[in-house]
Amino acid sequence: MDSFWDFFWFTISFFLLMAYLVVLFQIVGDLFRDHATSGWKKAVWVFFLIVLPLLTALIYLIARGKGMTERTIASAQAAQADAESYIRTVSAGAGSPADEIARAKSLLDAGAIDQAEFDALKAKALS
Repeated sequence: MDSFWDFFWFTISFFLLMAYLVVLFQIVGDLFRDHATSGWKKAVWVFFLIVLPLLTALIYLIARGKGMTERTIASAQAAQADAESYIRTVSAGAGSPADEIARAKSLLDAGAIDQAEFDALKAKALS
């Protein structure tokens, strides 16, 4: 790079390339997160993202931007709920021995475990 302007335009070009890649990955991620869109429609979007990338990305953002936002919000809320559920489970501990034995008994009654496995779970809960 011989001059300031070469560096300046390189920086601008690099920024625009990175911005485009972020948008492209967001679009592809949204396409595969959307369960209402058929596989053929997804294939057509991906094909045009490869053939006419900038135009297709703009059309996708205009046509499906609202749904894209809703799916992203729903995904974030589901992740938040899962994290809170996990935190509650971990902070509550494994539960009392009676709870563990009751769970093992329900598994035994359902046929998921046999008597030997029930006895082992019961002994573990009581120890």
